[in-house]
Amino acid sequence: MEREDIYTFKSTYRQDMKVKGFRFGSGQRAACIVGPTRGRENQQLYICGRLVKTLEELEKSGAIANDKEILVIPCANYYAFNLENNFFGVKNLDINRCFPGKTGGEPISRLAGGIYDRIKEYTYTIQFTSFFERSECVPHVRMMETEHTNSSLANLFGLPYVVVRRPLPIDTTTMNYNLQTESGNAFTIFTKETENIDEKAAKGAVSAVLRFLTRMGIIRYECHSGFISHMLYEDDLTDVYAGRGGLFRSKVVCGEDVRYGTKMAEILDPFDGSLREEITASTDGIVFFAHNSAMINQYETAFRMIHRLHE
Repeated sequence: MEREDIYTFKSTYRQDMKVKGFRFGSGQRAACIVGPTRGRENQQLYICGRLVKTLEELEKSGAIANDKEILVIPCANYYAFNLENNFFGVKNLDINRCFPGKTGGEPISRLAGGIYDRIKEYTYTIQFTSFFERSECVPHVRMMETEHTNSSLANLFGLPYVVVRRPLPIDTTTMNYNLQTESGNAFTIFTKETENIDEKAAKGAVSAVLRFLTRMGIIRYECHSGFISHMLYEDDLTDVYAGRGGLFRSKVVCGEDVRYGTKMAEILDPFDGSLREEITASTDGIVFFAHNSAMINQYETAFRMIHRLHE
């Protein structure tokens, strides 16, 4: 294992921020794994740390294929972690909305550009990230739909679902979209938790990455075959909204199979505890995404569901 500084962000008033990378093997730049760009993605940081440890052990045992190199960047934004803030800098900007970046642009654009110039050299890129909302979801691999998209490769992670997103204008500045447009081999993995560490979910995410690297001939590793992934388009998910704002008390969990009319959550008045709204399932299906913060705003997405196609 070799450590390197992927990019150094100069700071006037505090220590320079050095984006760290860990290289395993040598030769063809086969796979790059990128950790959180947001400061509350503790689960994603934990997963990347476990991957670094596991890959170091595999390298020592000679399990990385000859002429293959793997790069892990555990965190692209530890300034935000230090401040317990999601975004970067005094302007509070999201790094994952600044790709591919510019060498002479704003500070956050230079940071994104420095990282992007390094990771675009790899055949496969795997990113760990989260939703903007405080939420949890069923573990899945996500890809942007471009002319280069090859969703069959995403099945090799062995996660329950592969989600293809038809990009909106706001998506054109994400890491996944730019890498997908350039190479067609960019994958984003979403796990159950974000701010809290879920050991079981982290283990599943690490296994998924190792499974993919094994199937692509980059490492030699004995692993379970995982799931036969079900592919779906994000547009096909059914959104369930909160009609009122207030305290949110969920009655279902991600992955749960529910029927039309099932009570999914209650929204309570925060001052007197009275019931403001019961949220019920608008279709038969599986809970794919669930709001998990104590408060919810009116018209905010409470759940996303996979519509049941077959009885």
